[in-house]
Amino acid sequence: MRRILIQEVMATIRCTTKLLKELGTKPTIAPAQPPSLSDWHANLLRVDRKKCVLFTNDLTLYSFLIHMVKKPLSAGFGELFRLGLLKSLMSDGLDNPQVRHMLGSQGSIMIAKTNSRSILGSMNDLAFQIKCIVHAMCGLVITDLSEINRQLNYIPMSAIKYNVGIEELRRRLVEPESRIENPGP
Repeated sequence: MRRILIQEVMATIRCTTKLLKELGTKPTIAPAQPPSLSDWHANLLRVDRKKCVLFTNDLTLYSFLIHMVKKPLSAGFGELFRLGLLKSLMSDGLDNPQVRHMLGSQGSIMIAKTNSRSILGSMNDLAFQIKCIVHAMCGLVITDLSEINRQLNYIPMSAIKYNVGIEELRRRLVEPESRIENPGP
């Protein structure tokens, strides 16, 4: 029987300066702590002349892309994040308890500045991959975002010892933190 860890913590989304400016919000100062499943980085990308946000988990490099239809308020940004995370997790076939755990650990959201060049480097690699995927699928307008997200999470990443984001996320959801060696960035 698999054991799923449940922890209630505040989610931290560390935004790039470009995204903070787009949101029109000032970052809060997040306390220094080891990365967890509730810590994310976010970057504003332009894909096919459309604004998108790439979210990447600090611990697993699990990532998903969402459209930014119009400029959200910082309060609405949290809801965009949760909805995008829900769609991505469901699309990747995670069990309902795992999805509930991930959404539950993203309760209240703190927006802060980026703090890891390693994660930003991984996100730059993913941004390049997104542009290649969209080009191969003939444009963002006709491309299914869930397919892009699925492909992103099956790209081996050097920051997690060439594991893939979805498998790293599944492993972290099932195994106790104390038994997992931290291969993260």
